[in-house]
Amino acid sequence: MPSTNQEQNDHKAEPSLRRSPAKQRLILSLLLVLATLALYNPVTRAPFLNLDDDLYVTENPDVRAGLTWHSVAWAFRTTTNTNWHPITWLSHELDCQVFGLNPAGPHMVNVLLHAASAMLLFLMLANITGMLWRSLMVAALFALHPINVESVAWIAERKNVLSMLFFLLALAAYGWYARRPEVRRYLLVTVLYALGLMTKPQVITFPFALLLLDYWPLQRIAADDAPAGERSILSLLWEKIPWFALSAASALITMKAQSPARHEELPLWEHLANAALAYAKYVGKTFWPVNLAPLYPHPGGSVGIPAAALSALGILAVTVLVVIFRKRRYLFVGWFWFLGTMVPMIGLVQVGVQSMADRYAYIPLLGIFVIVCWGVPDLLQSWHLPRASAETRLASSQSVASPSVVAVLSAVVLLGLGFTLHRQVSFWTDNLTLWRHTLDITERNFIAEDNVGTALLVKGRTDEAIQYFRRAQAVRPADPVSALNIASYEQQHGNYQPALEGYQRVLQLTTSPGLVALAHANRGYVWYELKQYDRAQQDFEAALKQQPQNAAAYQGLGLVAQRSGDWVEAAQNIERAIEIQPTPMAYRLLAQVLESAGKKDAADAARAQAERMTSDLTRGAPKEP
Repeated sequence: MPSTNQEQNDHKAEPSLRRSPAKQRLILSLLLVLATLALYNPVTRAPFLNLDDDLYVTENPDVRAGLTWHSVAWAFRTTTNTNWHPITWLSHELDCQVFGLNPAGPHMVNVLLHAASAMLLFLMLANITGMLWRSLMVAALFALHPINVESVAWIAERKNVLSMLFFLLALAAYGWYARRPEVRRYLLVTVLYALGLMTKPQVITFPFALLLLDYWPLQRIAADDAPAGERSILSLLWEKIPWFALSAASALITMKAQSPARHEELPLWEHLANAALAYAKYVGKTFWPVNLAPLYPHPGGSVGIPAAALSALGILAVTVLVVIFRKRRYLFVGWFWFLGTMVPMIGLVQVGVQSMADRYAYIPLLGIFVIVCWGVPDLLQSWHLPRASAETRLASSQSVASPSVVAVLSAVVLLGLGFTLHRQVSFWTDNLTLWRHTLDITERNFIAEDNVGTALLVKGRTDEAIQYFRRAQAVRPADPVSALNIASYEQQHGNYQPALEGYQRVLQLTTSPGLVALAHANRGYVWYELKQYDRAQQDFEAALKQQPQNAAAYQGLGLVAQRSGDWVEAAQNIERAIEIQPTPMAYRLLAQVLESAGKKDAADAARAQAERMTSDLTRGAPKEP
């Protein structure tokens, strides 16, 4: 039962789920899903993003292979990309199995997962609170808020939308379990939570979130002025010990997987100051969702201490207020949900170069949405209703303008969000547009500079691209990506000595297997052009040690073997390169080798395949504006 008279009146004033026809719930769910699909539809025409999508899909041979015994086993044992998330890998492998390398498929899957989560959030909240319209508004805010575009429009963030679905399923299962605790229901919660952890460790705060739900709306913990509940806090904690154990295990695995990407050189005060600022910025972007970017550079030593202190005081003040007004249980639960579920992503342990990320708010902002959707109607009701008896207040609540005002406000907010969402989605439909927009709204963003340059390279605009790589290097001299691309530019223009120096610098700046392998492979081709074939072979072999599935290195070894007249080894290496990444160039090289070996028919077949692939690429290539 509600813990206050006000909450009792709220339950009476708004039709509860139990009194709402199933048909109404179905119609509202469908409207929510359709609105989400319609507004996110442009995303399905977007390409793979030139940040992480290559690591997760396009340049990942284990994923591109689809669902095979080898790729499934790999998904469970790898910590590639500083995470252990086998379910995420399996979902990408399934995409490749079904859609190949067509980005429209995985984009649509992300949109469908987001829409499904919105619908599930609505039904779950309505079920455990009995408040249909407020639950619908929370779900609509989640579905349409522009800050969530990053999670949906970025294929590499499949882990975010998929983990949210498992998280909500586990919450719904817990609500089912709480109504009648029994082993099979408990096991269902456990399995769903484990699946969430194997998708993305951001759901690690799940047991803590359950304690908040025990307080409200499940009300398994008694209010201060109510009789003791059926369960004590200690018994509720004991009940969740297995889930806390899963969280601890996931934390240990994640810390081990992310250790290569940690930035331990930052002092503790910078971590704390950035965390305080980030909390305030997340709240700001919730209520004014503009200037959203896929990457916000970490300020490092330039973090503003006065601003961080002010943010910390603001957080403390709100926390004190929600504790004082804890009889409004949704305030307490919503705020501590926001604070608590953000902890794993707030940057106390710095991974990567970002100060914050829109995708990190995917779960935490549900708490803010609950505060708004429960608090605004309560506030408007207190403003519009005269002091009277409970019966008079109940009658007035059905006749005064409060419900109409809430409905109008809700419509205005959702229309505004829909417009802003449409605009934000438009930035994600093209790599060049996205990263130029990011440069417009952020400062000293060397990753955005690199990615604009990379997008220009894809379009063949090399001379424009090099300017962005040089700017990235000016912002961060130790950036291996810009060093690699500048060295590649020098190589393409025949400036071999600067290219060799650039690749050597890359090898000094990073231990990333992908970048190290690329530097070795590219340098191998420089040595090949300089006719230093032994050095070329050494670099190609070094590339394969770092990245056994490196097609360029196998192709280089094939060229070296061809030069020495070993046609068998040359053909074997080039065929291996084709298995990993078939290209017209690789088939042409194979045709040359086979022809030199006297295998004319096989050579003609390889040459024909190269021509077919070239024709297909030309036919499907977009025209430059």
